[in-house]
Amino acid sequence: MSLTRARSLIREIADYPKPGIRFQDLTPLLGDGQAFAQVTAALEEFVQDASVIAGIEARGFIFASALAQSLGLGFVPIRKAGKLPHRTIEESYGLEYGDDVLQIHEDAIEPGTRVLLIDDVLATGGTVVAASTLITRLGGSLVAGAALLEISELEGRKKVNSHFPDLAFHSLFQV
Repeated sequence: MSLTRARSLIREIADYPKPGIRFQDLTPLLGDGQAFAQVTAALEEFVQDASVIAGIEARGFIFASALAQSLGLGFVPIRKAGKLPHRTIEESYGLEYGDDVLQIHEDAIEPGTRVLLIDDVLATGGTVVAASTLITRLGGSLVAGAALLEISELEGRKKVNSHFPDLAFHSLFQV
């Protein structure tokens, strides 16, 4: 199976969750075992020498945990506020349709840990910047970031680069 076929399984849903938003629905890709395995394998290219894979809630968890498991690496969840049971640090961010807060356990990443950050979609860049900020506040070293899909017109890459100019950020697909 090619990545082209995997890409064809991502469908756009107009005006979801709000008017004007073009939601990228990944569920058909996730429902196809071969396509899911193909994109997980393609993400391996970005691992470099990471010792853990961090994933952003919610769909970033899916790809990050699958990648971590396939490589025998640890997985670190970065969640929306109020969903982690232990002591956390947090970072606010803006997105296409509002504001939110991300949290990470304060002991999730040891200083010097090499981290690959995974999200499902790079849109405005706010989520990736907030997650990257949390990782670096804990002393983690970001080796790279990656998303399955990038919505180029929203210029999220520009925002990520303005906050983390040395972070290599990759995307498998662009719309």
